[in-house]
Amino acid sequence: MPELPEVETVRRGLQPVMEGSTIVRAEARRKDLRFPFQKDFIARLEGQTVTGLGRRAKYLLADLASGDVLLMHLGMSGSFRVIEGEDQKKPGKFHHPRNEDRAHDHVVFHMSSGAAVVFNDPRRFGYMKIIARHALEREPLLSGLGPEPLGNEFDAAMLARSCANKKTSLKAALLDQRVVAGLGNIYVCEALFRSQLSPRRLAATLATKAGPRKGVAAGPSKSVAGGEPTDHAKRLVDAIHAVLNQAIKAGGSSLRDHRQTSGELGYFQHSFQVYDREGEKCQTAGCSGIVRRFTQNGRSTFWCPKCQK
Repeated sequence: MPELPEVETVRRGLQPVMEGSTIVRAEARRKDLRFPFQKDFIARLEGQTVTGLGRRAKYLLADLASGDVLLMHLGMSGSFRVIEGEDQKKPGKFHHPRNEDRAHDHVVFHMSSGAAVVFNDPRRFGYMKIIARHALEREPLLSGLGPEPLGNEFDAAMLARSCANKKTSLKAALLDQRVVAGLGNIYVCEALFRSQLSPRRLAATLATKAGPRKGVAAGPSKSVAGGEPTDHAKRLVDAIHAVLNQAIKAGGSSLRDHRQTSGELGYFQHSFQVYDREGEKCQTAGCSGIVRRFTQNGRSTFWCPKCQK
């Protein structure tokens, strides 16, 4: 499934043709994707100007002049294609063919800019939903999401507080969208490697433990609150920031179905230091370890047992 950098790359590709333009005509060529379309889906889109195109975690959010917001999720195989006149954006150097079966072109937005924005989704795990802006915070798909990892509020202190009492592994905690929004398997593996932290490490070790009050005997109710960030938390947050910014700059990672809206593949997969490098020599300077893979919470984890502690 596309992760935060991939969705941000798609947002930036759609922004020039959608933002400030009006949806002259909208087509939903089937009744559903992962979920059924709302009965008034088309009616609430047509004639509306897209005043802004944002992102929340792995969701695209198109603000409409009506006060509605169009929420879009790419699912497993969803992608957008931009057609301007008779021309489509040409694929770049790292291109491999998209799905060419136009039977999977399920949603089309005809914009006043002259562009057509086409959503193609062979597996139909993607979805779209229109939500009133004032109800956005109560929307079940969004209300439980944690902070944006590139937002100002996400820092070592916040991550430490979120993990202070968790009994799960560090990797499982980072994949929990309630702890931090938008991270997925690829970037969690990369961030843990760069911070030299084991994916098996307990998440609670990112925070200091509670200790006895000064001058007071220790007891079950005589402790100060823990949760202060450890050096591990600071290293990890720095690594998360670095790997996400690098991936966005490179256009995201292109594994299996993900494409940019231009048809180009992202370049970041060429910068993986650990993900999908099982059996290769660790890239940490001075480390003689070998990258290993194991299954964790149903997902493949790649790590170096020698330098990630």
